[in-house]
Amino acid sequence: MTRKSQPQAQHSVSRRGVVWLGWKLVIAFSVALCLLALLRIHLQYHSVTTLAPLSVAGSHISLRKFSGDSPKVAFLFLARRDLPLDFLWDRFFKGADQANFSIYIHSVPGFVFNEDTTRSQYFYDRQLNNSIKVIWGESSMIAAERLLLASALEDQSNQRFVLLSDRCVPLYDFGYIYRYLISSPRSFVDSFLHTKETRYSVNMSSVIPEEKWRKGSQWITVVRSHAEVIVNDVIVFPVFEKFCKRAPPLGSQKAWLFLKQNRRNCIPDEHYVQTLLTMRGLESEMERRTLTYTVWNISGTKYEAKSWHPVTFTFENSGPEEIKEIKKINHVYYESESRTEWCKADSKPVPCFLFARKFTKEAAMRLVSEGLIGSSTNTTL
Repeated sequence: MTRKSQPQAQHSVSRRGVVWLGWKLVIAFSVALCLLALLRIHLQYHSVTTLAPLSVAGSHISLRKFSGDSPKVAFLFLARRDLPLDFLWDRFFKGADQANFSIYIHSVPGFVFNEDTTRSQYFYDRQLNNSIKVIWGESSMIAAERLLLASALEDQSNQRFVLLSDRCVPLYDFGYIYRYLISSPRSFVDSFLHTKETRYSVNMSSVIPEEKWRKGSQWITVVRSHAEVIVNDVIVFPVFEKFCKRAPPLGSQKAWLFLKQNRRNCIPDEHYVQTLLTMRGLESEMERRTLTYTVWNISGTKYEAKSWHPVTFTFENSGPEEIKEIKKINHVYYESESRTEWCKADSKPVPCFLFARKFTKEAAMRLVSEGLIGSSTNTTL
């Protein structure tokens, strides 16, 4: 009896071993899947991968460090069509060493800057040949900014990148602005928490955590390494492309679908760069303020942000006293963070603003005729 039952016992043990081995394989496979999923999530949230840099003129952006003696400031103009204040900028650039600056213009596709379209030779043929149609409130605005940065990055001498509107004016002469920018190793990016508006959508949360969402002025000044981050980004920009759309007219079927899909007109140009650099952990490398002064006219209630628009400087309100008051500003207070940003460059106190907007032609002519542009030759940092 004992001899007959022994093979049966061995067979039973063998079956249990096979079953246990099977369970071990299932558990190991499940653990591997979980680890793979966690790794994918980690890469999606925190990756700083630069898989596909923007191509400009058939080439890719080089990441080599500049080792020359004359770093340039790249002036990047985002224009609707022409540059109505070109005569003022002509005065600004005259006398400056052309080895210290470069100019790039994003205008409507096909528009050429030449002797027929601009009064300043500094702008001849400085337009991008790959410009796109820009629609306010959509991702095309930040796409145009990325194209400007990509073009400027092709020149290894460009070390500071200043984004300007076609209605911006400089408040100081070239020498002062150049020293201000080059002396600071930081970018100047207005960036703050803002919880009173519902521009952030939960649809973005798989890529952009809500705690990383930032708001700020569109008018940025960045160092080369940050410009490269913006241009090479393939993770955050597509989210703005997909979810930041202008709302259709109220009452339409498209408007109903827009709201149902929990979409937002998130105003990409006020959030993209700030959010991207925050997600990359670069806030400590920034002066969290803009260098471009803007007066906001709040025509509605405090919460009706859609009714806010910049005050336009005209001939009447762009005199010496008004410009002097802007130049005296030395700090900015951010109510949402209870934070006061004291303005400095290279750790030294400086005026907060180097540029201002929006100026009419008449206002710009007054600045030139009264010598308010280029009046800081003796100013030092």
